Amino acid sequence: MGYAVVLGESLVDLLEQTTGGELIYRQAIGGAPLNVAVGATRLGGDVRFVGSLGSDVLGDRIAQMLRGVGVGTLGVKRVPVPTTLAVTTFEGAEPTFTFYGEPPSYALLEPADVDTGLVGGADVLYAGSISLLREPFRSAARAAWAVPGPVRVFDPNARPTLLPDAAAVAALRALADEFCATADLVKLSSADAEVLYDGATPEAAADHILGTGARSVVVTCGARGAYTATPDGAAMLPAPAVTAVDATGAGDSVMGALISRLLADGRPADLAGWQPYVRFALAVAGLVCERPGGAVAMPTNQELIARWGALV
Repeated sequence: MGYAVVLGESLVDLLEQTTGGELIYRQAIGGAPLNVAVGATRLGGDVRFVGSLGSDVLGDRIAQMLRGVGVGTLGVKRVPVPTTLAVTTFEGAEPTFTFYGEPPSYALLEPADVDTGLVGGADVLYAGSISLLREPFRSAARAAWAVPGPVRVFDPNARPTLLPDAAAVAALRALADEFCATADLVKLSSADAEVLYDGATPEAAADHILGTGARSVVVTCGARGAYTATPDGAAMLPAPAVTAVDATGAGDSVMGALISRLLADGRPADLAGWQPYVRFALAVAGLVCERPGGAVAMPTNQELIARWGALV
């Protein structure tokens, strides 16, 4: 089994919760790409995280957490700015994120910081999320994406609080299309689809993304499951029934699970090949939703078997 390179942001989530009648914020290490890296690692994958990390005590905690889980950190660049905070509020189990920290600690990776040998030797390369909204990270991601060799997986992870107007949405749509055009897999949520493609349904968004040149698309739809599309067909796969307490990181766990399967078994050739991968990923996400969210919610294979048995 080879390794995956996950390129993107790490930060600290402050998760809103009520304790003893008082509203407090629980600190949790997060950032979609970091969650993906941790998720794939806990499922048995060999993952190297590439990104910039603040030089403060919170950055130290993130680095320590990554090493403790087993994520490779040789591609991490420490930068002299405070670690970005994402204040997370909820309506039910669904989170809304507001980001604090300028410049963002996660977006200071430069093209020269990208080890092209590390990227080229990978079986899987992940790029995406909010770090793509800022330079110099965007140029660094383009440099990594241009390296031949890995299976390329992309997640736009559109956050409305970072898209203040129609021009910002249009710019992200164009950027997403650029990465989708050469992606082997694009994973996005139904909420991402609505933001990026003018209220598009999962089906319409998947059609658009396949039209750019992407080889497969998975659109997560919360409790409904995931819409999976390839040039040879499409299917809506149901999610297992759970009582969700926190959906933070659920979509990231889907991507982490898909990367773990790509590392173990390679890229499927068609829709039929993708379906067991996506069913496995939905089982992972279901278990994540039953736990307080963030990277710490990512399960192991043993935990999946204990929860779902033959389902996985």
